[in-house]
Amino acid sequence: MQSHDCWMEPEQMALCFDVPGLMAGVDEAGRGPLAGPVVAAAVILDDDDPIEGLADSKALTARRRELLFDQVRARALSFCIAEASVEEIDRLNILHATMLAMKRAVEGLRLKPAKALVDGNRLPPLRIPAEAIVRGDALVPAISAASILAKVHRDQLCQQLHATYPHYGFDVHKGYPTPAHLAALREHGASEAHRRSFRPVREALLARTGAPA
Repeated sequence: MQSHDCWMEPEQMALCFDVPGLMAGVDEAGRGPLAGPVVAAAVILDDDDPIEGLADSKALTARRRELLFDQVRARALSFCIAEASVEEIDRLNILHATMLAMKRAVEGLRLKPAKALVDGNRLPPLRIPAEAIVRGDALVPAISAASILAKVHRDQLCQQLHATYPHYGFDVHKGYPTPAHLAALREHGASEAHRRSFRPVREALLARTGAPA
């Protein structure tokens, strides 16, 4: 079958074709960082064209993730990468924004799966049957593939953030609350990319302005 790709803007939905028996793996990246969107991916792998080396994205080197990212995009039957924005994270909270990104990723698949296998212990609101699998990114190849797509895509976004805001070091810490990132927040305040609902960002803004974000 032909591979389909997808990039989902908020509120956009691809036309789906129902294919009985297909399983989609779903995972996210970027719940913990202080800045940038949370990213989710959904992947339907081709059982007749297995991809070797799929694993939890956190267990792979950056170079290996990038190689597998290209392979998954080229060889999966269908995939979709979606986001929930910083504004949505601050408005909904990070858990609900993550579920929204996952929902967008699944609904953006051009081939409609019979079931979604979701990493973790919570499920987004989906129109198809779904199962939450703890440590699924290390156990289920389709979830591993989704974790790789989400992680590499978000790392690419952090490179773009670094180009716009070089003094924060997004290219190194990817938005996570490292000592260097926290020091940059104290020195420069928060950028438009920072999640103001996250306590370290609120505290940095309060320290600089004397008023909450």
